[in-house]
Amino acid sequence: MKRPLVWAFVLSAAVFAGVLVWLLADRATSRGDALKTAGLAGGAVAALYGLWLNDRRRRVEEDRHEIERSRISDERFAKAVELLGHEADQVRVGAMHALGGLARSRPDVYAQTVLDVLCAYLRRPFRHPDFGDTVDDPAAADRELQARRTAQQVIRWVLPEAGSGGPAYSLSLSDARLDRFNLSRRRVGLLGAQRVVIVNGVSFTDTVFTGSVFLTGATVHGPAEFVRTKFEAGTGFRDFTAHDEARFEDVSFALPPDFGQASFPAGTELP
Repeated sequence: MKRPLVWAFVLSAAVFAGVLVWLLADRATSRGDALKTAGLAGGAVAALYGLWLNDRRRRVEEDRHEIERSRISDERFAKAVELLGHEADQVRVGAMHALGGLARSRPDVYAQTVLDVLCAYLRRPFRHPDFGDTVDDPAAADRELQARRTAQQVIRWVLPEAGSGGPAYSLSLSDARLDRFNLSRRRVGLLGAQRVVIVNGVSFTDTVFTGSVFLTGATVHGPAEFVRTKFEAGTGFRDFTAHDEARFEDVSFALPPDFGQASFPAGTELP
């Protein structure tokens, strides 16, 4: 910092002296006017240095704030991930909302990572009567089901709207058990949902998939809605099973979908 200050002082003095000599050489300029003009010229150099110095300090301060912000965000992220394994369901739900807040506030840093974490949570083994399971503690199973619904809601909250630009995030949900899965009016990149089991319906109404969609071996109980859904890459429904109503209305496929060995209720009109 001292060296630029010295150079600024030297340059200011040089400009002052140069302008003063140049003006004094002109007999039409008085000595007072020459000193005044030379002083303004030298002062302008000093003022420019002051502006540069303030800008540099501002950028250093902004960098410091950004580093501190990143540190705090990283600590919040690590703590929230840790709390996803907490025994109390309300703590897990709070951790999910904290992750969603991070993803929304800093999508370029956390959005895809948060989605990956929540998808991993939904892929964890889970038993509930709605999936035809026998459980020892139905109340605990219900609480976990509510936590999983929250994870699905936060995923939808983090995903961009269907008509928006920017990145399209991927979802890896293969082998997950989902309840009331809703991605309507959202923009998704790749969807990996092989062997997923969904109860109480699924909605892809007005959903845009920019990447490949893998529903191979998926099972859906409840309404399956594919209304105005856009598939902009390959789509696989091989071995897909819908036990209840399945609606395909105004669906667009960039590539021919694979419905090999898929099972739908009688009367279902496939695209």
